Amino acid sequence: MDVVMPKMGESVSEGTIIKWHKKKGDRVKRDEIIFEISTDKVDTEIPSPADGVLVDIKVNEGDTVEVGTVVAVIDSNGSGEVKRAEQFSTQQKKEEIKKEQPAQSFEKKEMGSALTTAGVDVIEIKMPKMGESVMEGTIIKWHKKVGDAVKKDETLFEISTDKVDTEVPSPIAGTVAEILVAEQETVEVGTVVAKLSAGDIVIKAEPKKLVPEIKQESIPVSQGQQPSAMHDNFANTVLQQQDKPLTRKESSRFYSPLVMNIARKENISFDELDKIYGTGLNNRVTKNDVLSYLQSRGKSHSVQSGIQTKAVVQTTSAPKVEAVYSRGDVTIIPMDNIRQKIMQHMIASRDTSVHVTALIEVDMTKIYNFISENKDEYLSSENVKLTYMPFIANAVVKGLKEYPLINSTIEGSAIYQKKYINLGIAVAMEPNGLIVPNIKGAEQRNFIGIAKAINDLAVRARTKKLTPDDISSGTFTITNYGVFGTVWGTPIINQPEVAILGVGAVIKKPVVIEVDGSDAIGIRNVMSLTLAHDHRLIDGMLGGKFLKFLKDTLESFDETSI
Repeated sequence: MDVVMPKMGESVSEGTIIKWHKKKGDRVKRDEIIFEISTDKVDTEIPSPADGVLVDIKVNEGDTVEVGTVVAVIDSNGSGEVKRAEQFSTQQKKEEIKKEQPAQSFEKKEMGSALTTAGVDVIEIKMPKMGESVMEGTIIKWHKKVGDAVKKDETLFEISTDKVDTEVPSPIAGTVAEILVAEQETVEVGTVVAKLSAGDIVIKAEPKKLVPEIKQESIPVSQGQQPSAMHDNFANTVLQQQDKPLTRKESSRFYSPLVMNIARKENISFDELDKIYGTGLNNRVTKNDVLSYLQSRGKSHSVQSGIQTKAVVQTTSAPKVEAVYSRGDVTIIPMDNIRQKIMQHMIASRDTSVHVTALIEVDMTKIYNFISENKDEYLSSENVKLTYMPFIANAVVKGLKEYPLINSTIEGSAIYQKKYINLGIAVAMEPNGLIVPNIKGAEQRNFIGIAKAINDLAVRARTKKLTPDDISSGTFTITNYGVFGTVWGTPIINQPEVAILGVGAVIKKPVVIEVDGSDAIGIRNVMSLTLAHDHRLIDGMLGGKFLKFLKDTLESFDETSI
C-alpha cells in the first residue's frame, strides 16, 4: 500500500517531511503516527492508513515533495516482504551509485597533506539542488571536520535555501578529506563544498587550511572612485584610490567562486576585498558581505561628491557623529520552515486580494456578565470553558447566513458562493507560528457545539493532532489577537477566502449610554471588531452591514439565544 504526501488545503501543492516516527522494517498499526509534515498551512502528524510493515521509505527527512508523491510503502500483509524489499532497495541503491558515479570516474586527486595514503579514491560533495528554481544554498553547519570518519547516510552538513532547510547525508562511508566552503557561506548549486576519501578504512588526515592559493590576476577599478572610510560595521571597509588596475598581492584570505564572480562583475579590487569585514566562519567574506559593501560603497561615493561640491562655499562644518555597530550587536536567526511558508502565504494574499478594513465597537457587557455568572456551571455540566470566542463565532455563523456572499471564493471571473460554512479559527503556536483549523459544517451546530469544537481544535492544534481535513476547505476565518491585549488590528485575508474578522481585547471604557431617556456616561466592556475584506467582491456597504449585524447580535444577547 502506497503512503502519499497528503493535500493539506486547496492551495497547498507540496509538503516537507519533518520527522519519521518509524523506520523501514517497523510494524505499524492503523492510525499510528508514522511521520510528521510541514506545509504553508500546518505542521501535523500523519497516521498509518493500515496495519502492516513499513517496507520502504522513499522521501528523507527535510525533503519537500509535491502532494500525491509516494513517500512510503506499507505491506498490509506484514509478511516476509520486508526482507525482500530491503534486498531490492539495497541493490537498487548500489545500481544508482554505479550509474551516478562509476568507480572508474572517481577522480584521483593530489590531496597534499590531507591524505597520508596514496591511491585513494576521492569523491566531490557538491551543493545539492533542492528545487527547480533553487540556484544557491548556504552552509548552516558542518557536522564533521577534516579527518573525521563518516558513515554512509550519516549527516555531513546542513544547508539552507529559499525552499527548505535540510541535512545532507554522506553518499559513502569514508573520511572527510577536505572542507572547501565554510559555515554561513552561500555558494551556487553544483559547487564542490567538500571532498571525501572513499572506503571503509578511516584514513588518517590532517586538517587542510580553508585558504587555497589564489593566482595573481587584475580586477579593474572604475574611473572616478573616491576614497572613503567606514566604521567597523557589517560592511567594514576602507576604499583606496587608484589610478590604474590593481593586481592581486599575497593574501591569506580565501574567497569563494561566488564572491569572486560578484567582484569581477562589480569591478571590486582585491584590495577592497581584503578590507571587507567577513561575517562567515573565520571572518570569511560571504555573498551578503559583498552585497552590503556594494550598497555602502555607492552611498559613500554620493556623500563624497556632495562634500566636494559644497566645499567651494563652506570650508568648515561641525564634525559628524556616526553610530558604530559591531557583529555582536545583531543576532541572525534563520527562519524555520513554517515561518517561511507563512511569509509566502501572506505575500500571496497581499498580492491577490484588494484589502479594505472596517472597524466597529461592540458593547460586550451583557456577555461579560453572563460569562462571569455561568462559567463554572458550563465547565462542570458541558465541559466547556466559556470565553468570548464561542459567542463571536456563533454570531459570525448567523451573519454569514444573512450575507452569504461573504462566504465565497473567487476563481478567475467567477464567484463561488458556498452553501456550507467551514469556520476557521486562527490558533497561535509557540514559539512563533500560526495555524488555522476550521469547524466543518458550523452552520449546523448550536452554541454549545461551536464552543466544544473551538476548544477541541485549539487543543489538537497545539498537540499536533490535527488531520489534513481540519485545515482544508475553510470559507471564513476569525483571528483573535485580543487574547494578547491588542485592542484592534488589520488582519490579512486567509486565501482563497474573501474576508477575515479580527477580534480585539475587551476593555473597560467610558461610553455614552441612555438611562431613562437621558444620556449618561457609563463604564462598559467594549470590544473592537475589524473586518478585512476583498474589495474585488465585497464593497464597503456589504462589509458595513455584516459588521453591524454582528454588533446587534452580540449586544442584544440573552440567555435564551444560545
